[in-house]
Amino acid sequence: MPSGRFGILLSLAPASAVQLLPHPPAVLQTLGGLWLLFGAPVLLWRAVAWRIVTSGTAAFLLAVGFSVMTDMVVALTVNTALPPLGIDRPLTRPVLALATTVVLVALGALAPETRREGAPPVEPGGFAGLFAARGLRPVAALGALAVVLAVAGPIRLNNGLGGSVSTVAMVVVAALIALLLLRRARYPVPVLEFGLYCASAALLLLTSLRGQYITGHDIQKEFLYFRLALGGEHWDIGTYTDPYNACLSITLLPVSVFQLTALPDTLIFKVVLPLLFALTPVLVHRAVRNVAPRVVALMSAVYFIVFPTFLTDMPYLGRQEIAFLLLGCAMMVLTDSGGPLRRRRIVFVVLLAGIVLSHYSTTYVVVGTLAVSFLLDKAWRLASRRGRKRVRRKRREDRMFSFLSWWVVAVPAVLALLWAGPLTHTGGQAERTLHAVAQAVIGGKSESGSSDTAYSIFGGVKTSPTKRLHDYRAELLQQTRAERTSGDYLPLKEIDGLDTPVVDVPQMKLTVLGRALDSVGISVPGLNGTLRQGAALFFQVMVMAGFVVALRARRSAFRPVRDQVTIAAGAWCMVAVFTLVPQLSVDYSLLRAFQQGLFFFGPFLATATLWALRWAGRRTVLLACTLLAGLLLDLAGVVPKALGGYPAQVQLSNSGQYYAIYYPHAEERRAALWLDARLGKEGVGLVQTDRFSYARLQTLLTHPAIADIDPADLRTDSYVLLGTTPTRTDRVTVFYGGDLITYRYPMRVLDDRDLIYSNGGAVIYR
Repeated sequence: MPSGRFGILLSLAPASAVQLLPHPPAVLQTLGGLWLLFGAPVLLWRAVAWRIVTSGTAAFLLAVGFSVMTDMVVALTVNTALPPLGIDRPLTRPVLALATTVVLVALGALAPETRREGAPPVEPGGFAGLFAARGLRPVAALGALAVVLAVAGPIRLNNGLGGSVSTVAMVVVAALIALLLLRRARYPVPVLEFGLYCASAALLLLTSLRGQYITGHDIQKEFLYFRLALGGEHWDIGTYTDPYNACLSITLLPVSVFQLTALPDTLIFKVVLPLLFALTPVLVHRAVRNVAPRVVALMSAVYFIVFPTFLTDMPYLGRQEIAFLLLGCAMMVLTDSGGPLRRRRIVFVVLLAGIVLSHYSTTYVVVGTLAVSFLLDKAWRLASRRGRKRVRRKRREDRMFSFLSWWVVAVPAVLALLWAGPLTHTGGQAERTLHAVAQAVIGGKSESGSSDTAYSIFGGVKTSPTKRLHDYRAELLQQTRAERTSGDYLPLKEIDGLDTPVVDVPQMKLTVLGRALDSVGISVPGLNGTLRQGAALFFQVMVMAGFVVALRARRSAFRPVRDQVTIAAGAWCMVAVFTLVPQLSVDYSLLRAFQQGLFFFGPFLATATLWALRWAGRRTVLLACTLLAGLLLDLAGVVPKALGGYPAQVQLSNSGQYYAIYYPHAEERRAALWLDARLGKEGVGLVQTDRFSYARLQTLLTHPAIADIDPADLRTDSYVLLGTTPTRTDRVTVFYGGDLITYRYPMRVLDDRDLIYSNGGAVIYR
């Protein structure tokens, strides 16, 4: 056995031995666990990856994807195999450590040591020479500064201080991106990719580190299912048949990390998963770099970072972070045409299988994209063969093999059906969505979609918040009609007299600069709104223009192959479907669908940008750099914060809509613990709180709870817990029809109840 691999395998012994100690030192356990889960697997898988891709950085990135999949599969295997043998708690530290070690030893014994025959030489400036590479010092300095500020900024905000440090961190990230673009030709590719990683990591940490506890939307429910799997040290999908529980990326993967590394559970979701996801823009760059010039590849990755969903939502979507990491690996394999075609196809399908285990919605969108792409490819070939000038073209077509064969599309689709169907029985949400879609298409009966569709050029409609709230309350009254007559709910006469006006999201006060603009007749709120609407229009128009430019323009910076055109077109079709079919925009955010689409049509967006700015000659990239930096600073909230007149964003302020509904407060946690203890003594009781307070407190409330306190849904026999935002502002937010609606809560509806607890930040009525 080669000495390098022997050394890796030898290092597994002390790392495993530490895990077998009853009470290992925390530092040693953390280092040993990280080595078992990520360090050793990446080094071992890299030898395998070299036989699939053709560069050192690509092999490393693919090895990271393989390692994450290995961790999930190992945990799933012991979780499935050991309970029938009498081991009821298979996800313990010793079991996971031994199983991981056995798998790594087997991998070390079986994996090839050298690259495949005929592989190109290692890319100049690979990881071996990274530390001596040109440009590393300025990139590392700016990158380190951005990450340090991105950690310090949220800590200051979490302690009640201002957001100036976080704002400076955003500016430093913009400067780092500008440096990478302007020096792209002078710096080696690994240095550029290192800079991209630092920039994306800083942006993600600015959001993920907000709050002393778990902060965000989906991540709160993800954390709940992680805690359920961890509590019994056994993942049981039969106990909780929820699609979230079927995502191994937020159940088994975090359990393995927690058990083997001794890292705090919140830190896994707030740091470990975001830092893994931060590799995704690097994967986008690498995938595009396989087929396009540096400038197009780098701009594609920057566009992926700049799109607002990356910063505002992805840190709250742990399951999609891992799914996107694997999707980035899959796209890198697809575009690396230097590797063997059949081997790349197999690996591509394996990576999509990992996405199936990680996140259901990402899987469905990918399968839909590939299916449309496969059909477009067949139609394109058929049309080409029927053309007049088809002799040379047909010969050329016969020599071209599409990456997507029927089984590359069919196998992931079958795996998705099996996982959501007979294996986990969690396909109910998908079935309901398809039923609603069928009603809309066949029966002509459809609800309105998310108001995000109003930003789409495909013609979405924005429904007013007042109409949304009216529809929501009418649905509640319909659902509770039967039980209301028996006195379980408030009488209709009490509800009808209540005033619940919709409340607009508050805007930041105008700053000195904002007041200066206002004094010369420029409406700052209007300017901010125009910039956001213009950015949405820009992204969409430039993507469509990119298809035309890449295929027709004589001086295009990017000449795509057939696979890229059809897959990008398939992704664009999925975005259009999400806009035109309302239920899809409700169940799966349109903005997240566009973020996913950037994996495929990112290079077309970059190409159109360069083409539109070609009149600037040598200054084209400089203008593109200015445009991208401006988009980042505006969409990330720096420009609105500098001007005022726009809702505050949680990564920069202790205010705003996201802060009001997602930020956890110590006072409401104490109230939840007090109430849960009281119910434990009484042995029975029902808790009611608003949806978002429940989301923040669901890991603390172990008794039955209803996540709604709307007067139409208020029970007469329940405890009513008001979280920090309703207590201090009398405002309650609901999520309905894909939109957030905030209204002023009629506190007098609780006058007939006894106030049994209050701590200044939360109250409880009985």
